[in-house]
Amino acid sequence: MTQGVLPFKYEEEKSNSGMTALAGLPLYLDLAEVIGLSKSIQKHLKIRTGSQGWTDTQVVLAIVLLNLAGGDCVDDLKILEADQGFCTILDKAEIHGLKRKVRRALERRWRKEKKRSVPSPSAVFRYLSKFHDAKQEELRLSSDVKAFIPRHNEHLRGLREINKDICAGLNRAKPQTTATLDMDATLAETMKKAARYCYKGFKSYQPLNVWWHEQGIILHTEFRDGNVPAGYEQLKIFKEALACLPENVEKVKLRSDTAGYQHELLKYCEIGENERFGRIEFAIGCNVTTAFKTAVAQVPDLEWRPIHKNEKGVKIKTGSEWAEVCFVPNELCHSKDAPTYRYIAKRQRLEEQPPLPGIEEPKQLEFPFPTMEMQEKKYKVFGVVTNIKYTDMKGETIIHWLHERCGKSEEIHAVMKDDLAGGKFPSSDFGVNAAWWWMMIISLNLNAMMKNLALAPIMAVKRMKAIRYSVINIPGRVITHSRRLILRLSQGHPAYDIFVEARRRIAKLNGAWAPPG
Repeated sequence: MTQGVLPFKYEEEKSNSGMTALAGLPLYLDLAEVIGLSKSIQKHLKIRTGSQGWTDTQVVLAIVLLNLAGGDCVDDLKILEADQGFCTILDKAEIHGLKRKVRRALERRWRKEKKRSVPSPSAVFRYLSKFHDAKQEELRLSSDVKAFIPRHNEHLRGLREINKDICAGLNRAKPQTTATLDMDATLAETMKKAARYCYKGFKSYQPLNVWWHEQGIILHTEFRDGNVPAGYEQLKIFKEALACLPENVEKVKLRSDTAGYQHELLKYCEIGENERFGRIEFAIGCNVTTAFKTAVAQVPDLEWRPIHKNEKGVKIKTGSEWAEVCFVPNELCHSKDAPTYRYIAKRQRLEEQPPLPGIEEPKQLEFPFPTMEMQEKKYKVFGVVTNIKYTDMKGETIIHWLHERCGKSEEIHAVMKDDLAGGKFPSSDFGVNAAWWWMMIISLNLNAMMKNLALAPIMAVKRMKAIRYSVINIPGRVITHSRRLILRLSQGHPAYDIFVEARRRIAKLNGAWAPPG
């Protein structure tokens, strides 16, 4: 009997066939084993301290794997559990390298025989609830502060330490002595009743993220409500991010949009208050205030220089111009020992379009960016403040360097919310959603390591859609033979060579990942 229009029908296997639709996901188990992710979870998370039920490692790793496989909610764990072939590998991976005594202890955590490989959604919800601090919500209600950020409990701080371990290990395997940090917040829209309205008028959360440009990972993040301004307490987050940097990092640079234009942050970088890194070079977008526009208007027309873009080794004019601006903000005018900064302006002429026939010309156009008139011409204006010396970097280079932040770090926000599970939150409780966000960050960084350390160089720029299509979501059959576990692909499948080469590179990381001593 046919089930539809075309001559085929669906049937279930009569027995466990060992099939998997996620033949590439065990690669991430391999990488997690090498980087010591399970050990880090056991060290920094002490939620499941009892002798019964799921361990911290099993729950956190299940959520990480869910992100990588394409799930975006807790209920999607049912689909992961239904993949019998992958669950067979997951069960073997959990006990790999464990002594017999430890394996027996894991088995005794279950009163009856363990039947699941992945925690059930209800077990995960109970686990995530431990990250929420009800006392902080009481403080929120009694506080007059609108931009209230609940203090993280020890479990949320444990997730930060896990991510810190991952970053340190990566910088041992692929050393970078310079860390260019891009600070930026992103709006994650939600319909949760307890969520706050953001400045754009919809309910959301607004995490503040610190992106490590050289390594291509998120170094630090702070989960926030939507009504907390992006620039709120940026110096505190920057200090926390500096503390997360590995020991072999020697120099730090900072880039940010206008949310980072805070004089306490600028001063901290310029006078070198940080004992470890000293003076920190920065380039930050500055507010285009009336005073700044006045200073820009005083720049002679001959001092404006064209901005070029490089296309295949050829410099092409972009139509924008830059100039050094003599400007001292009002906040620094009354302080004798205040540091002085270098201000740069970028302008782009706005061409007036003639009105279409039969359409009434609008009285006044409103632009979503700062504009000003100079010599009867209208310009789009952008400002930059920096402490990089004239002799070290000219203004055009600084503008290009700052605009690099708007490339990869902005793209990562889309990856967090669309490609991974950062755009769908499991609860109305702030702490639960903060933990969910942190575990998504760990998944993001684990995938970045896979692309940069194990896969072919061409995969380094691929989004999760391409990684899932060509690496993760590959069909295979899991076979147990002579105490060996074999994951068999169809003959001639191009993923076979990718898997074998990736495992070879991961195996080589064993020595490089080990901490000194």
